[in-house]
Amino acid sequence: MALMFIPLAVLAQLLGLTAVALISTWLVKYLDGFAWDGSSKQFNLHPFLMVIGLIYFYGNAIIIYRITAGLNVPRLVFKIAHFVLQLCAFICAIIALVAVFQFHNANNIANMYSMHSWAGISTVVMFGLQLLCGFLIFLFPKFPEHYRTLYMSSHVFFGVFILGLAGATVLMGIGEKLAFAGNYSELPKAAIIGNVAGVTCIGFICIIIFIVTNPNFKFQGYEHVNNL
Repeated sequence: MALMFIPLAVLAQLLGLTAVALISTWLVKYLDGFAWDGSSKQFNLHPFLMVIGLIYFYGNAIIIYRITAGLNVPRLVFKIAHFVLQLCAFICAIIALVAVFQFHNANNIANMYSMHSWAGISTVVMFGLQLLCGFLIFLFPKFPEHYRTLYMSSHVFFGVFILGLAGATVLMGIGEKLAFAGNYSELPKAAIIGNVAGVTCIGFICIIIFIVTNPNFKFQGYEHVNNL
């Protein structure tokens, strides 16, 4: 593997964890934390779970084959880990959607009117389809090799595309929430934390995409492993 891989992988983890920490700080310290009671505290679960799920978990699912490259472990183990991380991301996304729709309905707020909401639903639907197709084609019942090979390029493309769309949607959501506060232009501490959280999400996603699309980081040494 290229010499730059380990520093980039470590940097990606630092940025991803920093984004989660900043979003948590913003929501807990400045927006009263979390609850499941129809209040704004329930809404706070939406950005929190989306960042953890569709940014951090999903980003790591995408590069897990790079991170674990060279380990003398059957390929099937990596496939299952890849699927489980994506499943965790999908579960987070579904709970986040339920939280925000229930909050809107409880407070007579319209649903699905903003660009953020349209992009968000599109992201979750595409991610669900990506997860389902990947499971059926690569895990169970597992299509013949010819069909897996044909689908692989589409699987990789949409994997990267969905991550980028998730990042764009998160940025729109952060911007909306900060704008609704009414004093965004004054750049209060909450706005600074929200902005920096958005920037760290961008950094994390950029590194993930760079790693997964760079052929120098693709490990070729699976010949000695059970390549299921």
